[in-house]
Amino acid sequence: MKKFKFTISGNQYDVQINDIEDNIADLEVNGTQYKVEIHQEAKKIAKTPKLVRKPVQKAPGEGEIQKRSSKAKAIKAPLPGTILSIAVKEGDTVTKGQTLMVMEAMKMENSIMAEADGTVAAIKVSAGQSVLQDDVLVEIA
Repeated sequence: MKKFKFTISGNQYDVQINDIEDNIADLEVNGTQYKVEIHQEAKKIAKTPKLVRKPVQKAPGEGEIQKRSSKAKAIKAPLPGTILSIAVKEGDTVTKGQTLMVMEAMKMENSIMAEADGTVAAIKVSAGQSVLQDDVLVEIA
C-alpha cells in the first residue's frame, strides 16, 4: 500500500494504491475507490534486495599453482603389507638395485629396491608400520 499526493491544476488529490494485479490497480483517490487499467508495464517491486559487488581483481600470479621442481624420486609400496625392516637411513647414498627395506605382503617377504642411484632424502615409513599399495616409502634425490 502506497500513498501519494498530487496537485493537478491547483487541486490536491490523495491517492492510495491498495493493490496491483497484472495491469489493474485498485486505488483510492480522495476516499473514492477506483479500478484503473495500467497501460505501461508495472514495475515489480523486489522484496529481496540484490547484493551487488565489484568483480574481484586478482593480483598477478594469484590463484595459480606453482609446481615445485623436486628431483626426489618416490619409491612406492607395490602391494599392501607391513614393513619388516629398513636397511638405509636418511642421507645414505644408494645405488640402483640396492635393497632399501623388506616388506611382508601376502605372507611373503619382498625386498624394496632403489630404482635409481641417489641419496635417501626421506624415509616415510617405520619398521612394523602397515602400508597400502602406492604409499610412498622412500624418497631418493
